[in-house]
Amino acid sequence: MYDPAMRVLTVLELLQGRESVTGAELARRLEVSPRTVQRYVTRLQDLGIPVEGRRGVGGAYRLKPGFRLPPLMFTPEEALAAALGLRALQGLGLGALAPAAESAGAKLTRCLPQALRDDVRALEGSVQLDASPWAVGVEVEVLATLLQAVRAARTVKLTYAAHEAPPSERQVDVYRLVHFDSRWYAVGWCHLRGQKRSFRVDRMQALAVLDATFTPPADFDAAAYLRSQLRAPPTAFDISVWLDAPPEHLRGRVSLWGSELEPEGQGTRLRCQREHLHSFAAFLLGLDCDFRIDSPPELHAEFVRLHARCTRHLPLH
Repeated sequence: MYDPAMRVLTVLELLQGRESVTGAELARRLEVSPRTVQRYVTRLQDLGIPVEGRRGVGGAYRLKPGFRLPPLMFTPEEALAAALGLRALQGLGLGALAPAAESAGAKLTRCLPQALRDDVRALEGSVQLDASPWAVGVEVEVLATLLQAVRAARTVKLTYAAHEAPPSERQVDVYRLVHFDSRWYAVGWCHLRGQKRSFRVDRMQALAVLDATFTPPADFDAAAYLRSQLRAPPTAFDISVWLDAPPEHLRGRVSLWGSELEPEGQGTRLRCQREHLHSFAAFLLGLDCDFRIDSPPELHAEFVRLHARCTRHLPLH
């Protein structure tokens, strides 16, 4: 399977990823005898790595609690995932982390074997991830503070500037952070309103973590709550359109905000709410697939206006 040195490193990787690993499992994974596993463990202990063992039937090995080493080996898939993840931060509105991502990427590259290092460098030179023009940036310090509050289940105090409303002082028990439709949201219990609310992270100011603690609800689905709250205004039109393309061809091209995509026949049913039909009509034309408008009739009228406008700009013969 591996040479002895690689087997020793594999033992260390397995111990770092698990609370404990039995000698029998290590022997099975490495395709060696339990006595050989003991020799590998002794080799690690000789290198100063605190491996603790429990002898007897069902005996297991573990690293001393609190001891951690940086990863010693990456599979090609792990290296690719890490490199792509670092490059994707801009699309999450975290452009401020670009220097840290570049530094982390350099460290990742240095610890890879030459073949994987060449693959990662080739990826960096050949892959471009175009950030969404609608991505809203957030301050890294604000996001880090919110994550700290979520982890410790502590209430935060902040000044919130809602859209077209004066700033207000809030205390919030933040249950989860959600990245949705190119924006970051904090979802939790608002003490001022006495109910669950969502808050745009980019609209938060003067954020501070308080000493007060709370118990978050179990299995709370913040993303589902957020989708239910971000509804279109009352003046929006209910739209139902059939698209001549399967759903998998439309994901990433149709915003998930207030939209539903369901397979229907050989195509997809798109249901959504939109306030401005002229921009939605232009969006449908940009999908580059046939479609059928079932509702509302006002959308048909919008296409009549688009046709007249296009006709006016056609060259005369």
